[in-house]
Amino acid sequence: MSTWIKENCVSFFELFCIKVVKTGRIPQHIAFIMDGNRRFAKKHSVQSSTGHSRGFDKLSETLKWCLDLGIPEVTVYAFSIENFKRSKEEVNALMDLARDKFQRLLDEIHQINEWGVRLHVAGRLTLLPEDLRALVSRAMLATRHNNKLRLNIAYAYTACDEITRAASYVIAGVSSKELTPEDIDEDLISQTLDLSEPELLVRTSGEVRLSDFMLWQISNTVLYFSDVLWPEFTIWNLLAAIIHFQRHASEPTVLKDMSDRKLKFTENLEHRRWQELEKYIT
Repeated sequence: MSTWIKENCVSFFELFCIKVVKTGRIPQHIAFIMDGNRRFAKKHSVQSSTGHSRGFDKLSETLKWCLDLGIPEVTVYAFSIENFKRSKEEVNALMDLARDKFQRLLDEIHQINEWGVRLHVAGRLTLLPEDLRALVSRAMLATRHNNKLRLNIAYAYTACDEITRAASYVIAGVSSKELTPEDIDEDLISQTLDLSEPELLVRTSGEVRLSDFMLWQISNTVLYFSDVLWPEFTIWNLLAAIIHFQRHASEPTVLKDMSDRKLKFTENLEHRRWQELEKYIT
């Protein structure tokens, strides 16, 4: 049975190596473009849906590794808006996989809360089938107070769409007098986006494109490209990525203080987002 956090997947030697790597700087936010599920399926002569299911299993292992490493935030690119253009059969299979996994999360909610995992799904949720949108909303609401590891899942997402929605929120804020035109700056846009800046971005399968993922956020992000297909990603690939980060990372970005008006705007926006999720489950 596939779970969201896979226990007992780290050997004593692997745990020792994790502790060695932890003597250096560990990224506080790591993002993954989980590429290669379909190629994995083709390589092993199985259906693409099996490749995607194996990809989820690998995510559950990777989350355990990240917990052991003490990484407090993980973002994964699970489904692009562009993926809706794939065959109806594959899109339906991906929607069914998501239904199964989010329902499984709700079934395991006590374990998820014990791990302290907070789930955030970033993207245009209105593009999802109504029943899946409700499951996603329930999962986010059920984990909203957890604080050990924040798992962001970019689903029905592209960076261009994320930036467009952020701009619309800011325009609405100016129109409603919550903001003034002078309030609009880089920091405000950053705080209005679905996702925060990762320190390390890992893409698997040998592709070296960003594929419309977190384009605003990655100006100072260390990029690491691996040839391994995502379902075959190992703890050694992850540790290699973190050592690469330790060699190339710049000093952490210091966030500027925001004005009271901008803080109030972002707080109100967050509140409205939670209210929207609650509407999806009623």
